[in-house]
Amino acid sequence: MQENRPFAVTIAGFDPTGGAGVLADIKTFEQHHVYGFAVNTGNTIQTEKEFFEMHWTDQAFVLRSLDKLFENYSIKAVKIGIVPSIDYLKKIVLLVKRLSPKTKIVWDTVLKSTTEFSFITIDNQAVLIDILEQIDLITPNYNEILQFSKAEKNPNLIAHELSKHCAVLLKGGHNPLAIGVDCLYLGKEIFPLAPNNTLVFEKHGSGCVLSSAITANLALGLDLKTACINAKIYIETYLDSNPTKLGYHHV
Repeated sequence: MQENRPFAVTIAGFDPTGGAGVLADIKTFEQHHVYGFAVNTGNTIQTEKEFFEMHWTDQAFVLRSLDKLFENYSIKAVKIGIVPSIDYLKKIVLLVKRLSPKTKIVWDTVLKSTTEFSFITIDNQAVLIDILEQIDLITPNYNEILQFSKAEKNPNLIAHELSKHCAVLLKGGHNPLAIGVDCLYLGKEIFPLAPNNTLVFEKHGSGCVLSSAITANLALGLDLKTACINAKIYIETYLDSNPTKLGYHHV
């Protein structure tokens, strides 16, 4: 092991194309000089254009794997991707906080695939709040965040309410008023993150890459705002790397 690199863990699904999930996360960690570990929450059958099937990993297996990693390594940051249920997520988060209270946790709120395959539904607001209180950042887009509230339909108001419990990066890819402008909600403060380039190519798994880039920056010891700014630069380079839906990773 290279002692000068911090450790980070991605807890997410396996995408055989490498565009999303743990493969994309590990590529991103490596580019940031962060040593990445991976715990697989489920295997998928998919391409960058179509999702076919999901096979979830037994939760006890995931928790045992995390227990061994934290027992043997000092892990600075964790990124969580697709999970099958709120209860599954809660047990992961609580275990991480018990094993390493100072470890940063980023939840990439992947609720469904771009082809409308649902992964998780938020049906218990009380449990959701309990989870958010233990998390450092969530990264929903304008469509996903609507599922965090049964009554409110304004994404910005939902983000503001959720930021009372943890930081929220409301991703701007689907922002109807300002495409590409992300908003970082830190309690009472809101920081718009404008894109440097809006003429980029759509990519499969871009949300995974963004959240893992933030996680890598947190593992390197940067504050949350700086981590999000740096990650936005990284994702724009990734989106502009080629015209296909599978991007190239480089800093």
